[in-house]
Amino acid sequence: MPYINAIGTAVPPYQISQSQTLAFFDRFFENDTLARRKMQMLCRTSQIDFRYSVLADFEQFSPNNFYGKQTPSTADRMQAFETHALPLARKAVENCLEKIPNQREILDKITHLVTVSCTGMYAAGLDIELIEQFGLSGSVHRTCVNFMGCYASFNALKLAQAFCLADPWAKVLIVGVELCSLHLQPLGTDDFLLANSLFADGAAAILVSNEVFENQTNLELSAFHCDLARKGKDDMAWYIRNYGFEMRLSSYIPALLKEGLNDLVEKLLKKIQIKPENIDFWAIHSGGKKILEAAEQALGISAEENRFAYHVLQNYGNMSSVSIVFVLEQIWKNAQIDDRNKTLLAMAFGPGLTLESALIRFF
Repeated sequence: MPYINAIGTAVPPYQISQSQTLAFFDRFFENDTLARRKMQMLCRTSQIDFRYSVLADFEQFSPNNFYGKQTPSTADRMQAFETHALPLARKAVENCLEKIPNQREILDKITHLVTVSCTGMYAAGLDIELIEQFGLSGSVHRTCVNFMGCYASFNALKLAQAFCLADPWAKVLIVGVELCSLHLQPLGTDDFLLANSLFADGAAAILVSNEVFENQTNLELSAFHCDLARKGKDDMAWYIRNYGFEMRLSSYIPALLKEGLNDLVEKLLKKIQIKPENIDFWAIHSGGKKILEAAEQALGISAEENRFAYHVLQNYGNMSSVSIVFVLEQIWKNAQIDDRNKTLLAMAFGPGLTLESALIRFF
């Protein structure tokens, strides 16, 4: 049976408060009163205190010199991704490995490497650079999960589960890096304003194997379930355009999620034959305050039960696909000895409108 043996996360060095973000966009939209007022409302109600970026302090960018140049192209942004992705990914892997004994021995036994990102890509890419950085075997099986949005880490975990079920000796390293701040948009549309107020940079690494590591918490990957809320296909989307990647976020998403989650949870619990009251922990993608509230209403859980997601949202913002790993890490850190055999239900949402879920057991 596959288990998560270790989790590591990392953020860039530049911490940016929402007040700094707001001050930047107040100047940026100085000639657009409506956009400025909307951004003020979004930042003040976001329940985000801090976000992190690979870019230096927003305060260094003048309104007429966005990112150091007038409306940078997609090529400019991808060059920045190539520069910043590896150092942040390396930090996440190091933080993951420090939680386990015999790190070099484990690295030598890695059979599969899965990289995840929806904010940048290049080839030869991050996967090969990680092999070089950590001295992994050139024969490691490499898989890239790209451009799937905020739920992509679930696809990486499903791949890891499949690899481990197929090979009892498999050891899978998952590495996700999202540099959302590279795709800030200078236009005052509702979609762009909402994205600018929420998204941030972060990285995460997960080690998955059939082995149970002693004297620590292991998380058994028990079951997965995916579904589509087709009504929301046009309400959450992610496009590659000439001036970066453009997010479409409709104000209807929370309502669509609430409706879709009811059906998703019913199907998942029927599949795994477990009742909602038997779920001990909830790990919800920290996509935004309204999304978390919609999930709570659909699932019949309290904000206290969802506290780990709020912690990540408040301190890091929405880091796309790696956000759920940050939430899992918070739960992991707070795990107690008597939590063994308890259950955790994790969920994330993304373009499509895609709803992903996983049942995880403490071991």
